[in-house]
Amino acid sequence: MKSADLAGENIARLLELFPMCALEQRDSLGNLQKKIDFEKLKLLLGEAVADDGERYEFTWAGKREAYLQAAAGSTKTLRPAREDSVNWDSTQNLYLEGDNLEVLKLLQKSYLGKVKMIYIDPPYNTGSDLIYDDDFRVSAKAYAVRNGARSDQGMRLRANTQSGGRFHSDWCSMIYPRLLLARNLLADDGAIFISIDDNEVENLKKIGHEVFGEANFIGQWNWYKSATPPNLSKKIKKNIEYILCYEKKHNSFKYRGIRKSSPSSNGLLNQTNREGILAFPAGAVEAGLADGLYRAGMYGTDRYRIELLDDVHVKNGLFSDRFRLRSRFKWSQEKLENELANGTKIAIRTASFSPSYEKTEYDPEVPPNLIDKSVYVDTTEQAGRMLAALFDNQKVFDYPKPVDLIVYLMDFLCGEEDLVMDFFSGSATTAHAVLQENARRGLRRKFILVQIPEAVDGHSEAARAGYTDICEIGRERIRRAIRKIKEETPDTGADLGFRVFRADESNMKETFFTPKEYTQMQLAGLESGIKPDRTELDLLFGCALDWGLPLSLPYEAKTVDGCTLHLYGNGKLAACFAEHIPESAVRAMALLHPQRAVFRDDGFSESCEKLNVEEIFHTLAPECRIKVI
Repeated sequence: MKSADLAGENIARLLELFPMCALEQRDSLGNLQKKIDFEKLKLLLGEAVADDGERYEFTWAGKREAYLQAAAGSTKTLRPAREDSVNWDSTQNLYLEGDNLEVLKLLQKSYLGKVKMIYIDPPYNTGSDLIYDDDFRVSAKAYAVRNGARSDQGMRLRANTQSGGRFHSDWCSMIYPRLLLARNLLADDGAIFISIDDNEVENLKKIGHEVFGEANFIGQWNWYKSATPPNLSKKIKKNIEYILCYEKKHNSFKYRGIRKSSPSSNGLLNQTNREGILAFPAGAVEAGLADGLYRAGMYGTDRYRIELLDDVHVKNGLFSDRFRLRSRFKWSQEKLENELANGTKIAIRTASFSPSYEKTEYDPEVPPNLIDKSVYVDTTEQAGRMLAALFDNQKVFDYPKPVDLIVYLMDFLCGEEDLVMDFFSGSATTAHAVLQENARRGLRRKFILVQIPEAVDGHSEAARAGYTDICEIGRERIRRAIRKIKEETPDTGADLGFRVFRADESNMKETFFTPKEYTQMQLAGLESGIKPDRTELDLLFGCALDWGLPLSLPYEAKTVDGCTLHLYGNGKLAACFAEHIPESAVRAMALLHPQRAVFRDDGFSESCEKLNVEEIFHTLAPECRIKVI
């Protein structure tokens, strides 16, 4: 009934390294709990332990509470919204509606280490933007009154004005726990890209260094976001925003920028290399020399000494014989042979016998730290016009990020099937980018988007168009993008769909009491621990999250004697939530040999029926784990 215990997992990892530091203490309820003996740990670490003297660290008012928020578990769940989804049965893309702090906690089991790239565009803290208020110490009702939030949708947003005493601290407290949780979801070879402006870029970099490690900081890209920035300042026009990048674990992978648009000639010699010999096959080298015989001997220039080791003929613009050259080459013999096999052209065009090469397609360049039109990325103005055109010339969202920007960043490191995440998804640009490139290039990348249902301004064009919150705009943007992609590439086999889930309170009634705290009246109402408004799909995906299964696995349903059998993940999970389960349905489930099976507790009228289920599975599917909720 709770998300992953991150604090407990950290303790377990620490005790793997230092098992002698384990001790047991009783908590406030008298239960024994495993603790860390920090005095012993200090002794083991010796001089590596910080003393009470001066030190370099980055802190702010509320940092400790922000860390505790990340470590605290969540009792919420994600409820499927099939009616808002597209291609529910087959898609592997997800749109998750809710507070991203809660959602990130719920995803810790299912997506630990599975996300290749995260892109986020968090609030910029300009003094008027809405910011997440993560003070969980007040009741939902009091919170709604204090902030004017819609508690039924989990809204926790407020303006973070510069006149407030915690202007920067509130922003740091907002972003810190979300980055801590996001790091867990990144694959070991994954990276996060964070858009930010001048107001918090320095604080974000300090937080990023702490969360991901300074050694994993890749760099800061400067994005030329606007050719016509607003004239709000008398000192400087701000054309630039920033994108910070951190890797989960720094590696030697070369980021891929753009490819050269046209072939160009490149020399094969390098002054700093040692002398070596390359053997060129007959007929493989183009010649800019007159036809005839060229004798072995010394050629080259004052800078490069080139020795022809074999006599060679030139006929019809080609060196017709196998020949060898000795000089300071960039390539090895193996590299030369691989390049020739891949279509690279080698030529000797002058009497110096200096070879050069031309490729039909060059490897992508390492991306420069400036992102502008030279790398084919649009500005905010162009992105706004594109989004408005998608919505029949209605301006439904301010300052959307360009699709080309997300595509450019994805291609730095993403492969054909990688998972991309955006937990400040806004207008859903990231989803649009993934879907567009999959269809255009035959890729199979997947996305997870998270967005809180922030209300739109009641006087905005979006409100006049009938949209009440940003999630409605984001989902509609994805639907329209799918329709446009189908029109442009009707034969695509890409996954053009998404499953919608909404964060909500637990599917189970709140029965967090010890036996002595129950009254007889409460016991009478506990015949079922499931809330009456929950559907069978709600229960199925609640169990999937609890067991750490992804939310994008295949789903199908079968009916046996009037009972629906829910089959999830090609045998990973089978469930039947009928209130009266016949033995035939139980046997049908067991014969499917699922890894896990789930039933509702009130589906059995007597304890002997539960025992019968265990016996059936023990006989027909002995490896299956059974759970009753």
